[in-house]
Amino acid sequence: MGEVTTSLQRPVTNEGRSRLVRHVDSFEIQPPTPPSHNGVPRSAWTRARRRVSRWHRPYIAILLLLDFGSAAFASWIAIQLFDQAASGFSGTHQDPTWFHTVSYLLLPLGWVVILWSNRAYDRRYLGLGPDEFKRVIRAAVTVAASVSFLAFATKTALSRWTVGTALLGALLLILWGRFVARWALHYIRRRAGQAAHRMVLVGTLPECLEVYAAVTRSPAAGLVPVAIHITDGYAAARGMPTPVPVHAGRDVLALVREVGGDTIAVCGSASAEPGELRRLAWQLEGSGVDLVVAPQLTDIAGPRVHIRPIEGLPLLYVEEPTLSGPALLAKNLMDRVAAGLGLLLLIPLFVAIAVAIRISDPGPVFFRQPRVGHEGRTFRVWKFRTMYVDAEDRLASLTDQNETDGMLFKMKEDPRVFPVGRFLRASSLDELPQLINVLWGEMSLVGPRPLPADDGDFLGDVRRRLLVRPGMTGLWQVSGRSDLSWDEAVRLDLYYVDNWSLAYDLSILWRTVGVVLARKGAY
Repeated sequence: MGEVTTSLQRPVTNEGRSRLVRHVDSFEIQPPTPPSHNGVPRSAWTRARRRVSRWHRPYIAILLLLDFGSAAFASWIAIQLFDQAASGFSGTHQDPTWFHTVSYLLLPLGWVVILWSNRAYDRRYLGLGPDEFKRVIRAAVTVAASVSFLAFATKTALSRWTVGTALLGALLLILWGRFVARWALHYIRRRAGQAAHRMVLVGTLPECLEVYAAVTRSPAAGLVPVAIHITDGYAAARGMPTPVPVHAGRDVLALVREVGGDTIAVCGSASAEPGELRRLAWQLEGSGVDLVVAPQLTDIAGPRVHIRPIEGLPLLYVEEPTLSGPALLAKNLMDRVAAGLGLLLLIPLFVAIAVAIRISDPGPVFFRQPRVGHEGRTFRVWKFRTMYVDAEDRLASLTDQNETDGMLFKMKEDPRVFPVGRFLRASSLDELPQLINVLWGEMSLVGPRPLPADDGDFLGDVRRRLLVRPGMTGLWQVSGRSDLSWDEAVRLDLYYVDNWSLAYDLSILWRTVGVVLARKGAY
C-alpha cells in the first residue's frame, strides 16, 4: 500500500475548507506502520487526555454553573411568590438556616447530581439534537420523585405550591439556559470555526466525500473533516479533486495525531470489513480519540434507526416512515386550529396589505396559481399579488436570466415585482393567505413547498414529495430558501417526508421565525 500525496498538506480551517480543492496526484510506497495499541488492559482509573477539541470542558463547567444557578433562582422565586406557605417547607419556622440550606444549596446540588447521572453533561449529547433536552426532562422527573419520596419518608410538611413552583421553575430555567448556551456554541462554530471535532474519514474516496458533504452542510454540528484515509480504489482516486488531504497505507491513529484530529469516522463499506472495525476500536482504547461509524444510510433520522443485537451481531433496522396514525391526526388538528385563529387575528394586516397592493398596481389583490398537492391532486394556492398584472406576458423575455437550476423561475432583482411586492416577498407576508389553503385541508403549516402544476408530471425522487401535504414553510425554507440549488432543495424535502414527526414540525416552525426575521434567501 502507499500514501496518496496532495498538493496542499496544511491543516484546513472551518472557514476555508469549502474553498480549498486538492487533487489526488501520486502514490508513495512506504512500509506499514504497526498499530500503537493492541488492546492490552489498562487501569480503570486512568484515561488519556484528548489532545484537541477540549471545548467541552469549559462548556460543561458553564452548564454546571447555569444549572445550579437556575435551580437556586427557581427556589428563590418560589419562596418570594409563596412566602406565607414557605414556612411549612422543611420547617423553616423552626430553623430558617436549614430551610435556606435546603432551598439554595442542597436542592440545586441534587439537580446537578441527577442531571449528571442522566448523562446530561455527556459531550456526545451536547450542542446538537434533542437528546440533551430529553435528559434534562428525565432528570426533572427524577428530582420530583426524589423530593416526594423524601418528604413521605421523613413525614415533612411541604407547601405543594412552593415545591411545585421551585421544581417547574428550575426545569424551565435549566432548559432555557441550555438553549442559550447551545445558541452561543453554534455561533462560535459558525463564525470562528472553533469548538469543533476534527475528523479523519476512513473508507473509499466516494464514501468519504459523501460523508464529508453531509457533515459540512451544518457548521453548527461542530464536525470538521481534516483528512481522508482511503482503504480501496487507489487507482481510481488519482486526479480526483478533494477538499482535504487524502492518505493511504497509514496507521490511522498515527494519522489522526499527525493532523491534530480527535475523531475517526469509518464510512460505508469500510465498516463492513470482518474484524477490522473491532480491531480499530481496540487500537483506539485509551487514546482519547472517538470512533464514529457512518453507515450507507443517508438522510435517515435517528428515530427510524434501531440496533437489535442477535447472538452478538448488531443488526441495524430501518423503520418505514410514519405517514399516518394519531400523530398525523394531531398535525391536521393543529393545522386547522392554527389557520382559523391566524386568519381571524390577521384580518387588519390583510386589509392594510390589500390597500398597499391596490395603490402600487391596480389589479387583483390575490394571486392564485395551480399547484400540485397531496398525492398529485391539483389545487389553487392563495398568495398576495407581488408582481405587475402583465408579469406572465413578460416571463418569456426573462427566461434566460433565471438564477436557479430547478423547476421554479427565480431572480433576485425581478423587474416584474413592484416595490411593495418586493417588501412582501422579503418578509414572507405574501404567503400568509395560504392559511386559507391550510384551513381547507389542501396544505399544512409545515411540509414541502407546493410546485406549479404546469411543469409536467413529477418523476423519480421528486414525486415522493407528494406523499405528504405541501406546507407554508418547510425544511427547504429554513435551510436557505431560494439560495439553495434544486437538488439540495429536493434532498431536504425528501428528508422531511422520510423523517416527519410532530416534534420536527414544531422545530421547523420555530426556525421559520428566525429565517423570516433575517430575510435570508427571500426574493
